[in-house]
Amino acid sequence: MPSITKIDAYAIRVPIAEPIKVAFGTFRDRPMVLVRITDSDGAEGWGEIWSNWPAVGAEHRARLAVDLGQALIGTSFEPGEAFRHMSRLTEVLVLQTGEVGPVTQVIAGIDIALWDLAARRAGRSLAAFLSDQPMSRVPVYATGINPDGPELFAAAQLREGHRAFKLKIGFGRERDLRNIAAMRAEIGPDCELMIDANQSFDLQTAAEIANEAAVHNLHWFEEPMRVDTSLEVWDDLAAASPVPLAGGENLRGEDFPVWIERGALKAWQPDITKWGGVTGCLDVGRAAIAAGDDYCPHVFGGGLASLASLHVLAAVGGGGTLEVDCHPNAGRELIVGDLLPVREGTVPVPGTPGLGAIPDMRALSPYVTWASGDN
Repeated sequence: MPSITKIDAYAIRVPIAEPIKVAFGTFRDRPMVLVRITDSDGAEGWGEIWSNWPAVGAEHRARLAVDLGQALIGTSFEPGEAFRHMSRLTEVLVLQTGEVGPVTQVIAGIDIALWDLAARRAGRSLAAFLSDQPMSRVPVYATGINPDGPELFAAAQLREGHRAFKLKIGFGRERDLRNIAAMRAEIGPDCELMIDANQSFDLQTAAEIANEAAVHNLHWFEEPMRVDTSLEVWDDLAAASPVPLAGGENLRGEDFPVWIERGALKAWQPDITKWGGVTGCLDVGRAAIAAGDDYCPHVFGGGLASLASLHVLAAVGGGGTLEVDCHPNAGRELIVGDLLPVREGTVPVPGTPGLGAIPDMRALSPYVTWASGDN
């Protein structure tokens, strides 16, 4: 088996015309960190590392990826083995630095790159490499819908082929309920409508919002409370809410088996670039399906994050839905291109080797703020 000879990373920042608002802050640009792994045969694999917050975090994570990746130089781990090896290797580092987020995010991006490399070497799409019977198309939902006139944004995405939509809430009850009603009126009764509070409510407020908004036939309610709220309180909210609960983008590792067994959430949303990569999220997706729940990967990054999440969902199957950011973002568009046209709420799964796309670093070069490689 060829060994790993080089790991490069690129921090990228794409300016945006209109800030994107969520309950805990505002995006004023779109950061992205790409990692490239090269083996002794010259084959390459690409991954993406979560870097949305803090606003200065992309460059730090890119440098950290090159530093941590040195532990793999000269090795020939299988992708899943490398994920577990790096997770064990960095346990004390995490205790020393307190940087559990950046470290797990870097390991996730490296894991994606190793799976991309392995699938490319096998000449198979990542979905086909992971499953003998992957889905050929997956359902998607439009996300990143701001609280300012969200029905106008949704109407445009409806015309583009979307049939499911997620609205950000947490901006005041009156405004939230007005926006939910306006969204439902705009998209009609047959489209799916979800809401995401980004951990902004307590139990009482979340239960009240869920009951008041349920009349609008919500598909699920994402992260209504802080993720560190006790499981007993999550049980209470699940019992009080007529709307199924969703979450998982801010869970890690051993959190998932405990939460899945508990049963408060019905839609599971790990972010493949934030924790787990392909290795961890594939396990979560399979466990969710086995529990009778949905696997709906969280995505709010660049093009490789979208493609990796798509392939894992296609491999897992079930009734899950892929998150699709509909805001302009060159970090996604210059990688995905026309691979994922939306038709009646679904997109095709690319059948070309690996993730299905190789970043064009020349096209992305105007947005690169730090790079370890020489091109």
